[in-house]
Amino acid sequence: MSKAIYIATTEPNSGKSIVSLGLMHLLLGKTAKVGYFRPIIDDYSNGDLDNHIHTILTHFEVDMQFEDAYAYTRSEVIQKKNADKDDEILEHIIHKYKAVEEQFDFVLVEGTDFSGEGAIIEWDINVIVAKNLGIPAVIVATGTDKTLEELVSNLYMAYDSFKEQGVEVLVTVANKIQPENHQLVVTGLREKLPKSVLVGAIPVNPVLGSPTVKEITDALEANVLFGGSFLNNQVGGFGVGAMQLRNYLTHLKKDTLVITPGDRADIILGALQANISANYPNLSGIVLTGGLVPEEPIIKLIEGLSDIIPILSVHGGTFSVTNRIGAIRPRIYAENTQKITTSIQDFDKYVPLNGLAEQLITFKARGITPRMFQYHLLKRAKSAKKHIVLPEGLDERILIATKKLIDSEAVSITLLGDSEQIKSKITELDIGLDPSTIQIIDPRNSPHFLDYATTLFELRQHKNVNLAMAKDLMLDVSYFGTMMVYKGHADGMVSGAVHTTQHTIRPALQFIKTKPEVSIVSSIFFMCLPDRVTVFGDCAINPNPTAEQLSEIAISSADTSAAFGIEPRIAMLSYSSGSSGSGEDVDRVRQATEMVKQKRPDLKVEGPIQYDAAVDSKVGKSKLPNSEVAGQATVFIFPDLNTGNNTYKAVQRETGALAIGPMLQGLKKPVNDLSRGCTVEDVFNTVVITAIQAEGF
Repeated sequence: MSKAIYIATTEPNSGKSIVSLGLMHLLLGKTAKVGYFRPIIDDYSNGDLDNHIHTILTHFEVDMQFEDAYAYTRSEVIQKKNADKDDEILEHIIHKYKAVEEQFDFVLVEGTDFSGEGAIIEWDINVIVAKNLGIPAVIVATGTDKTLEELVSNLYMAYDSFKEQGVEVLVTVANKIQPENHQLVVTGLREKLPKSVLVGAIPVNPVLGSPTVKEITDALEANVLFGGSFLNNQVGGFGVGAMQLRNYLTHLKKDTLVITPGDRADIILGALQANISANYPNLSGIVLTGGLVPEEPIIKLIEGLSDIIPILSVHGGTFSVTNRIGAIRPRIYAENTQKITTSIQDFDKYVPLNGLAEQLITFKARGITPRMFQYHLLKRAKSAKKHIVLPEGLDERILIATKKLIDSEAVSITLLGDSEQIKSKITELDIGLDPSTIQIIDPRNSPHFLDYATTLFELRQHKNVNLAMAKDLMLDVSYFGTMMVYKGHADGMVSGAVHTTQHTIRPALQFIKTKPEVSIVSSIFFMCLPDRVTVFGDCAINPNPTAEQLSEIAISSADTSAAFGIEPRIAMLSYSSGSSGSGEDVDRVRQATEMVKQKRPDLKVEGPIQYDAAVDSKVGKSKLPNSEVAGQATVFIFPDLNTGNNTYKAVQRETGALAIGPMLQGLKKPVNDLSRGCTVEDVFNTVVITAIQAEGF
């Protein structure tokens, strides 16, 4: 079941609040705890909090603090975008959303309002946020000032935009349509949209389309002279009282707001009398212009009346005040229970509730986006807080990554090398890393040096290693760091920024060794593509694996995939698919696939299969129509190192994908290798996955 739903609009003033209130009411009927979150809100002052958040939290009594219900204000987003900090924006939104998600059974996420500076970028932001949160969407559009064709096209384009980015759209809602056009709109949308997308069409409602006296009071910054308890009166229309009273009375209509200069006692008293007269309609209020108020005798007369409608006093001439009132956009706020009730009733009546509830129950995200994947990685690492040793303590990238790791509280770090040189390098880089927050060990001066050397001698004496040789080897930071892991003085090791792969993993192969059920150490990369995360293996270790070794690599990669939250669907790659080809190479892959099926019948595996058939649903269906993997593979096993290494680098460079790894599989304890061309981000991510690996040891 989905744990959240995202409400997005295509334009300003679409009536998104109706959908928010209706959905909140629906969800609270299905689950006990429903949270509310807005990624971006309009700027606000301390005395004027975001109305959407305040209304939802107050009316539904949601147990949340206001500050927890949003990530950014609009101006904060614009500032960060101007500073090219788009990644930071998304990371913080995910962080704030996940904090809400952890507290509630379900979260209603409401998108932006398309108002003010930066509105032009809001559509893309809504799509990207929904995509990275991995939640389905509801799209709302207004029918105001649109033809049927324009409204249908608007909603279809919005649907297509979300779908193109991998966001499932559960329902589209056409709001504020004319009642007589209801069936036309529903039919038009059903003809245009896929059958899986539900359709709602909500007619315009006068109660929701007009402001209340309170909204007018707030917009005009008016002084309330009388009738403060009736500020929620709905304004059905407004008219200026400038003519003689006997003529003006004939223009009064139900819920009229009377606008008149403050010195027109005749209009004021006449309107008040008309409001309580059975011969005239009820009025919503009176606005007195020019900053004028009635004289004392008139005030005294009014005070003696019962059930006085709101009387407001404002500065400004009658003409300008009237124009300002006409420009007020009505809104729904916490105190106006009539509008809230009406909104919920309209939503229940015109949106297919049963179908939507079923969609939410059966919805399952197809994958995980790179940003959410990295969020989960960091969260898991922080919860475990493992101790990782980094042997290359003088490398600039290692030191900068260490600063980021310490700041994120993901791990504790030990750097190997000359202590004074490392501290001097930290000072030179001016990265703000406090040496007291990390451990720095020089193998030559370590109190464990002799114990480590003796242990190595005992483990390797059958290979003609004597104690003197063991001491020499233990001066090597790769050996020393690996021994720290072997002895349990560190939970994992990451190296390779300076050293070769062979130099990094040789000690691990010599004395940490492989798990009992594994005969080969292999590697995988987490390939963070724009819309999903997949696993590539083996791209770093084994040049020409046998069929038996390929099967082990596939099984290890599938287990790694599952351990990191990616459902394993294994594609055993080759230059042909199914039974269409033959030859030594493809036969080896076919044999390896059968071995996987025999060893692990619980795994979904397909092979041999070509890359396009593994990732493209149309190609996969045409070549392997009965496959559970074709077109939706998540784990890709390459037939040899040449193919794997070149493919991962090609995908990385050509698509801009983030490749996290390589992560070594099969060892009893985690040791991972970096590329000598690694970036600070590579170091950071590899340390994080090493810490997560260490959870299983």
